Formats: sequence, C-alpha cells, structure tokens
Amino acid sequence: MDNQFQAQVDALVEKYTELLLGKSSPELKEKVKIWVLYTYMAKSMPPLVKHWNEKFPEAKEQMKAIINEIKELNEQHRNNKKR
Repeated sequence: MDNQFQAQVDALVEKYTELLLGKSSPELKEKVKIWVLYTYMAKSMPPLVKHWNEKFPEAKEQMKAIINEIKELNEQHRNNKKR
C-alpha cells in the first residue's frame, strides 16, 4: 500500500471515530479499528471468533471492555446531540 492511500484510510477511520464517539484520538481510533474488525469477523466467521474467545479468554475480556467503552461513548455522544 502506498502512503497516500494509507493516509486517506486513516482519515476515514478518524472521521468515523469522531462521528461515532463525538471525538477522536489515536487510542480511540485504534479501539474503533479493533471493534470494527472483531464485529465483522464475529458476523462473517462466528466459529473462528468462538475459537479465539476460547483460546484467549483474557483477550476476550479486553475485547468486551473495548466494546462496552465504545457503546458507552456512543450513547453519551448521541445523548449530547439530542440536547
């Protein structure tokens, strides 16, 4: 991949993070990337994700924490927009 494409994809992820959570930072962008990938994989290849969850229970707990954090930040952002 060339640098221009990489920068354009990064800008897309940054904007998505901002629209989803109301703010963006390098840490939040990385969490959103992980969340998007995990969610997609869970829908498209559930047995793979089930196997991963069983093999790495500590990572599964971290993933749950990331998912919950994104959900909470998204709900806060949506509630702030309604006001």
